[in-house]
Amino acid sequence: MLKKIALVIVTIIAIPLVMAIFVKTSYDVEREVVINKPKDQVFNYIRFLKNQNEFSKWANIDPNMTKSYRGIDGEVGFVSAWDSQHEEVGTGEQEIVAIQDGHRIDFELRFLKPFEATEPAYMITEDVSGNQTKVKWGFSGHMDYPMNLMFLFMDFEKIIGDDLQTGLDNLKEIQESR
Repeated sequence: MLKKIALVIVTIIAIPLVMAIFVKTSYDVEREVVINKPKDQVFNYIRFLKNQNEFSKWANIDPNMTKSYRGIDGEVGFVSAWDSQHEEVGTGEQEIVAIQDGHRIDFELRFLKPFEATEPAYMITEDVSGNQTKVKWGFSGHMDYPMNLMFLFMDFEKIIGDDLQTGLDNLKEIQESR
């Protein structure tokens, strides 16, 4: 009888671990918005990480969040750090790692709490017309085995995509009101 119980327990543990082998370990999310302003104006706003405090959903979840900065904003190497007790915000920092002037900014996001991860993100501006700019905001994430099982139960692409879209909609509103 004890052997049967042990076999059932081992099987219950083994099934999810075997399933996790076949579940993806990464995801990519990109959202976009068209802003009725010239590309140069929009890019010159988003290149400054401090401006994310005005439009990013995450930057506005916790009004008691502590923020700090290192370097020269809008230039490669600038770091924007945050520390929050709110579980949706946590502690981390993002650094500008590359800029294609007038077109693209690449970031490295380093999450420290409630989990540790380092993930890439970017913002791209494209001309739609002389007075319209498409802004794309993208993020890539991953979960190592066996934590990747969470992908079966949570749609990270939708959750993060919705947050990116909220930020882009806020960005559009801010830019078009200026």
